[in-house]
Amino acid sequence: MSSVPLMIGLDYSDHVVQLCAMDQLGDVLLNRACGNDWRELVKAVAGKGVVKRVAIEACSGAADLAEELMTHAGWHVELGHPHYVAKLKGSPDKTDFSDGRLLADLTRVGYLPRTWLPPAPVRDLRQLVGYRQQLVDQRRALKLRVGALLREHRAKPPADAKVSRWSKAWVTFARRTEQLSAHARWIVNQTLDQVLELDGRIAGAAGRLRGAVAGDRIVAKLLTQEGVGEVTAWVLRAFVGTFGRFNSGKQLSRYCGLSPRNASSGGREADGGLIKSSNRILRATAVQAAHRLIRTSARWGRLAASMRSRGKPACVIAAAVGNRWMRRLFHEMKRTV
Repeated sequence: MSSVPLMIGLDYSDHVVQLCAMDQLGDVLLNRACGNDWRELVKAVAGKGVVKRVAIEACSGAADLAEELMTHAGWHVELGHPHYVAKLKGSPDKTDFSDGRLLADLTRVGYLPRTWLPPAPVRDLRQLVGYRQQLVDQRRALKLRVGALLREHRAKPPADAKVSRWSKAWVTFARRTEQLSAHARWIVNQTLDQVLELDGRIAGAAGRLRGAVAGDRIVAKLLTQEGVGEVTAWVLRAFVGTFGRFNSGKQLSRYCGLSPRNASSGGREADGGLIKSSNRILRATAVQAAHRLIRTSARWGRLAASMRSRGKPACVIAAAVGNRWMRRLFHEMKRTV
């Protein structure tokens, strides 16, 4: 058996995986399509050398394959950040052959833009959190549809009723009001029935999440922190994972999408808004927590008032509070495993 150190690049797809094996000098020893099975990949490089490092672009299904290769074959597998790897693949002649070679070459020279490979329980938790959020988004869209129909027909509860929106009294009004046409009232009732069904499914997903994190020390510690409720704790546990994997609060805040993007050019320095590469659910949850802290916490309320007095818009204030809060949360949570 050869003792040549091998650097492996894997371009993942559902049915086949393009495997490129490269030595330390950059010479390609193998570049061919294999079945999507860890055994076929191991068999393909048998006798070619000793596998030192493996790079695979993070995508749907890649984490499971990476974990199988680490568990069963003992390979050292690194996930490439999909956003940055996609930029590196911006060739006019993009093929699986060239993608596999690029990944192998990046890991050979140490330039692979890495991302975290979460363990299987965390990946399952992400799926649960994402499913619950999908249901919440569907319910929000249905509620907006009901509001749009009522506005279209200029339907409003009596002025002396003083009912708050989406209270039981308001829903009863929306179902029975004569200010709507017969067809519009039928649509409103059908939509409200869908909202009720989604309420039950969201409650079921929440119960499933409570069971999934029962006994989790990180979630238990998160629930003791200022501004953190159940949903926020679930999202942070799913998408941040272990806080100690970050080197600083600034790094964590940037990962959550709460840091401003630098848009400097020449002698001009400017911010270009928040960075775009964060997880959508994670950033939205952190921003919602910031709004809640501004309303309920004296400390964060003072910071918001100070920024408001200097003419800062509400979106900038919420992002700044979220940024500082996330950095503080890092120092509280970094030793919790």
